[in-house]
Amino acid sequence: MDKVYILGGAQTDFERNWTKEGKNVIALLKEVMSDALEQVGISFSDIEKLNKDNRVACFVGNFIAEKYIDQGHLGALMTEVSPSLYGVPSARYEAACASSSVALDAAISKIQAKEYDLAIVVGWELMKTVDSKNCGDILGRAAYYNKEGEGISFPFPRLFGRLADETIIKYQLNEKRYMDALAQISIINYGNAKNNPLAQTRNWFMNFEQARCRGTETNPLVGDKLAISDCSQVTDGATVVLMASERMLQEFGKKALPYVKGYGHRNAPMLFEKKIHEQQDNSYILPWTRQAVLDAYRRSGLTVDDIDVFETHDCFTSSEYVAISSFGITEPGKEYEAIENGMIAFDGKKPINPSGGLIGCGHPVGASGCRMFLDIYKQVSGKAGAYQVYKENELPTNAMMLNIGGTATTNYVFLVGR
Repeated sequence: MDKVYILGGAQTDFERNWTKEGKNVIALLKEVMSDALEQVGISFSDIEKLNKDNRVACFVGNFIAEKYIDQGHLGALMTEVSPSLYGVPSARYEAACASSSVALDAAISKIQAKEYDLAIVVGWELMKTVDSKNCGDILGRAAYYNKEGEGISFPFPRLFGRLADETIIKYQLNEKRYMDALAQISIINYGNAKNNPLAQTRNWFMNFEQARCRGTETNPLVGDKLAISDCSQVTDGATVVLMASERMLQEFGKKALPYVKGYGHRNAPMLFEKKIHEQQDNSYILPWTRQAVLDAYRRSGLTVDDIDVFETHDCFTSSEYVAISSFGITEPGKEYEAIENGMIAFDGKKPINPSGGLIGCGHPVGASGCRMFLDIYKQVSGKAGAYQVYKENELPTNAMMLNIGGTATTNYVFLVGR
């Protein structure tokens, strides 16, 4: 199979509130597209030339703009960014919080099939257009809305709070030890975000005492055992990633760029109750997530020992906790060991979310997969700046990301390396 190379890309500042700035989705897309093209050294004129031979396409990841900004037909919306995109094939892809991972998957497949030489992947969401209660209701549509979201305040904190409960039960964990491990995940992500100039919480405060004192005035509960410190953020933002064929690389005179080494995509039952019922005889509480990881290892010919850095979908601390064993860093039920011994810390053997993750960096749902993909590219190419991970003074060779949609219903894994 032909290699798919990553040229680079750009991310907006996830701290921004575009509605308060008086800017709409077109302003968001124009800014991130211009930044991405500048970063990789491609112009809109280059896109026009490629389009004459039908060699470029655009892939848009977005969850639910129909609710947040009353807008659909999002692939065609890209023509408002620049006349250079007139005629460029473009379509929208959706899988809840894994929407831009579906777009990445489609782009990679099209390049491998030699349909296109350049793929522009855009992930975005504008979420601060509504109040927090309405936002929670909208996000409930990433679950089975009629049964798990409708009429329920903040359904996803409740569902991932349930994941915390089920994790304790399945592995017979000491509850205090488990909850302290979740608190440690929180402060790792907040701490890493301080080094990321585009992270939403880079100026926020969080320490272990606040993270572990749930149900207090400064850290109120939002879903069963989970508190504010355990949650990712409501975020406005966009990310663009550009990928290319080897032919395109030669034309642009680029060499030795990171490329996609493997991927995994698995779907679990939609209803959380069915997930819990079906996993009872499996050692993993999210076996479909684990299988997506195994598929990526198989396709790449690599193992967890070869992975130097990870980005994972910490929509809640309980989701990052189970990701640790899904990656193969520990056995299932032993995830707390990698947290307590510092293995997943920024300077640990298997660092997770040096960007700050969804908790620290932010979670514009349609952009998160694309953002994680861009961040693992940055790590292996040495472009992560103040949050760059080094292994014995060397850049990481391989990086892996996990992006989930819903309650780990859609599971996407990508493995990128040099």
